[in-house]
Amino acid sequence: MPIQAQAKVRPLDELDIGAIVKIDERITGIYRPEIWEQRVGYYLRRDPESSQVAVVDRRVVGFMLGDVRAGEFGIEEPSGWIERFGIDPDYRGQDLGRQLFEAIQGTFRARGASAVRTLVDERDGAVSGFLAALGFRSSPLRALVMPLPASPEESR
Repeated sequence: MPIQAQAKVRPLDELDIGAIVKIDERITGIYRPEIWEQRVGYYLRRDPESSQVAVVDRRVVGFMLGDVRAGEFGIEEPSGWIERFGIDPDYRGQDLGRQLFEAIQGTFRARGASAVRTLVDERDGAVSGFLAALGFRSSPLRALVMPLPASPEESR
């Protein structure tokens, strides 16, 4: 039976933090539970229904974190924002990312969002390609960065 038929996508729960930590560690090679406790807690407080997880055989194998916001960067209409997502490497290529996206898109729509937005590092071809396959395109918004000096004296 294909994974798609076995997978269940449901809203994120606080008990999913451990599984998300494991997925992130498999992807990045870095164990960082404090990061994920903070991020999951943020989304559960801010917009508990939007973020989604994919479950296969009672095990979380993917996640997509996001919320609906208005007024971000001068965009007044409500927009769904996807911040982080990941699929356990053993379950990639099974369409779970698309299933997660369809679920989060549905919650965004139900909450009044008119668009879905995210930021991507263009050097990450896998993530850029996945988002392009979902239908994401360049936006007139442009991310800018300025490194902060270690101290105020260094900026003079």
